[in-house]
Amino acid sequence: MPVSRFIVGLTGGVGSGKSAAAAFFAELGAAVVDTDIVAHELTAPGGAAMAAILGAFGTTVIAENGALDRAAMRRLVFNDAMARGRLESIMHPLIRIECQLRCDRALSEGAPYAVLVIPLLVESGSYRERVSRIAVVDCAESAQIKRVAARNGLSREEIERIMAAQATREDRLAVADDTLNNDGDISALQSQIAELHRKYLILAANATPTG
Repeated sequence: MPVSRFIVGLTGGVGSGKSAAAAFFAELGAAVVDTDIVAHELTAPGGAAMAAILGAFGTTVIAENGALDRAAMRRLVFNDAMARGRLESIMHPLIRIECQLRCDRALSEGAPYAVLVIPLLVESGSYRERVSRIAVVDCAESAQIKRVAARNGLSREEIERIMAAQATREDRLAVADDTLNNDGDISALQSQIAELHRKYLILAANATPTG
């Protein structure tokens, strides 16, 4: 039976509320595939990326249990563009393939549409052609800093460095087909998502099927 190919790319800056938004979409029946979760699975002990990472970087970035030592890798790639490029060349194709498989499976099993959570969608520059629409969770930068500090205990300076390495708020909004404002309380976000869900059901029903 033909299935819908309607996939929403969900993105936003650090601390914007992507995870909360994705959870609301899932509650409403959308299939949610998170690239961060996929990346963690690929770099877990025995994960599909680990042999290539070991070959490219050696044992200094491998934890005792055989998983990626994320802190060590962050230190390595933070100021080394070549190392970061090597890591991305390993991870990005694997993430892309696995996410596509999960979206396809969910849609073929009856999900009305899929939400693909891509924190660095704008930065990657390669997901625009893989999604039907882009939804951006947006909020003031002061709100991002407050949320990340409360969640991760990072200093303002550390958070600002993370934000500086990401696309700007303006860049994200420029690519958005749909915007979710998350400056208010969680119920306001939930209400916006319910409205978008109704819209996506209609768009997905009219999307070009495959299969």
